[in-house]
Amino acid sequence: MAEPTARRRRIARQATVIRSSRVTPHVVRIVLGGPGLAGFSPVHSDSYVKLVLPPRGAPYAAPFDPDAVQAEHPREFWPSTRTYTVRRWDEAAGELTLDVVTHGDEGLAGPWASAAQPGDTVMLFGPGGAYTPGTDADWHLLVGDETTLPAIAASIERLPAGARALAFVEVADATEQQDLVLPEGVTLTWVHRGDHAPGTALVAAVLSAALPEGTVQAFVHGEAGAVRDLRRWLRGTLAVPRELLSVSGYWRIGRTEDRWQAEKPEWNAAVEADEQTLAV
Repeated sequence: MAEPTARRRRIARQATVIRSSRVTPHVVRIVLGGPGLAGFSPVHSDSYVKLVLPPRGAPYAAPFDPDAVQAEHPREFWPSTRTYTVRRWDEAAGELTLDVVTHGDEGLAGPWASAAQPGDTVMLFGPGGAYTPGTDADWHLLVGDETTLPAIAASIERLPAGARALAFVEVADATEQQDLVLPEGVTLTWVHRGDHAPGTALVAAVLSAALPEGTVQAFVHGEAGAVRDLRRWLRGTLAVPRELLSVSGYWRIGRTEDRWQAEKPEWNAAVEADEQTLAV
């Protein structure tokens, strides 16, 4: 009988805040650097890192070893991870850019980003990721919200030359729009959430859009309920094959990231079962 494979221990990287700026009223751009990013090599346009952040009142601060913290402190002081897409990686400068959505004092990463100062230290895991726009599609569909915008922006920059793409991004209002350089053939539609529930206006905008003909490669990430509805449409109505889809609920209304990550496998299984029902 084969011995069970031991779980590989993840090593947290230490990074230093180089500078920060407020891109919109609710988005803070953090640029990280330092020797701890040596060898950092994101491959995909949706590459991400997981910031490892202590809870408020923790009796320790970065730099720290997450495993050692768990061994030495009670659970209420254990650090939590928050996932952020790599907005940009400047290999020559060794600088990692992250865009963090903030909601005042709410949450863990938002307050950290709002208060971040040059010289501050943060721990992170990564990079991960799986999606990059391919060359075997007639057009590309990019859909998401503020949390997905860094990946959509990075994907637009990685589109094959001459590619056609439709991008839809839901934000609270016009003040949350960002200036992006759009190549010829790329159309970006800003969807204003207003008083609607997150994702509602986004789904409506996508479903009512005039779509190009041909094979589509789709990247749809954001609030889980909206993503589920768009996945049903992509698979059931447009019959997009799985290999041309990158679909994921980044977050879910009423859930912290920790709780959502715990629930997500069961949620995904339910979505898969629903998809099988549509195919019958």
